[in-house]
Amino acid sequence: MVKIGVTGVAGLIGWHTRCRLQAEDGVEVVAAGRELFDSATALERFVSDCDAVIHLAGMNRGDDAEMRQVNVGLAESLTSACERAGVTPHVVFSSSTHIDKDTVYGQSKRKAAEIFAEWADRRGARFTNLVLPHVFGECGRPYYNSVVSTFCYQLARGETPSIAHDGQLELLHAQEVAELALAAIRSGRTGEQRPAGREMRVSEMLNSVTAHAERYRAGVIPEFRDVFELRLFNTFRSYLFPDYYPRPLKLHADNRGALFEGVKTDHGGQAFLSTTKPGITRGDHFHFNKVERFLVLQGEAIIRLRRMFDDRVIEFPVSGSEPAFVDMPTLHTHNITNVGGGELLTLFWSHEIFDPDNPDTYREPVS
Repeated sequence: MVKIGVTGVAGLIGWHTRCRLQAEDGVEVVAAGRELFDSATALERFVSDCDAVIHLAGMNRGDDAEMRQVNVGLAESLTSACERAGVTPHVVFSSSTHIDKDTVYGQSKRKAAEIFAEWADRRGARFTNLVLPHVFGECGRPYYNSVVSTFCYQLARGETPSIAHDGQLELLHAQEVAELALAAIRSGRTGEQRPAGREMRVSEMLNSVTAHAERYRAGVIPEFRDVFELRLFNTFRSYLFPDYYPRPLKLHADNRGALFEGVKTDHGGQAFLSTTKPGITRGDHFHFNKVERFLVLQGEAIIRLRRMFDDRVIEFPVSGSEPAFVDMPTLHTHNITNVGGGELLTLFWSHEIFDPDNPDTYREPVS
């Protein structure tokens, strides 16, 4: 069992990294927020308890003097705690391509990396410096440091985003950062790493998200040419939850009976039916990429969802008599319980055919 400490777990990359590590066998996560750095004793205990530390805490906007003090100070505090404790955990640091620019943020990140590198050289420790481009992902804070989050948030609310400057972007999903950090720890890889993101203009990104959003609101799962497009779509979907669901389906009825369209997709995928006995719960798992739909065809059920590491549980009562689907947001554990007196018949659909070697399904109880 390897213990990996993660600072800045409340941030976008921190939350995604914690989700990634939660799904890994043989990994114990020691989660830490910014408040950890308020206590030298607590910080010393933290580094003593970790085989590796993924340092994500920091400040990327605000007063210049404060930003410099925070980013440099966190690195100094972390290395000083290691010195006092006499430990040398593998430190993985999230830097930024802003180090190549003459900005206070870039300067502070560059200085922090120098502090870690000097400590690692002096103590024979491992240090990995991840120099990251523009990072985006599900549940990022809009109007903060990612134009992707802001535009997806606006589109989810029916607003029309506007482009102030159609600059060049290099986009990297937060899960890729988490995977890189974990790979560095497992392989012992050190030094500077610069993962390449997807290059596109702001207008190209907006056009892609807008096209997916319009298709989805028209009741169709759009086509994804690659994992990047899927993750961009899932980022958009994260801002629809929970208000957008359940989505009622139009029931076409005549003297022969009734029908409705359960899934329409440009992408393909896999569908299956299940029966569930009264009182039984299915699910209690989450996904990183999978688009998954629950649609009750017969009976009464409650669909429950919880964002990873959040205590709030969202409940959606659904019934076969009033067909309505719920698409599971990524990084939210979910289940469905038969709360009726008879058998529950449910249609499950996902955007990809199930691969037992890469199921993208991770056990986690909703409650």
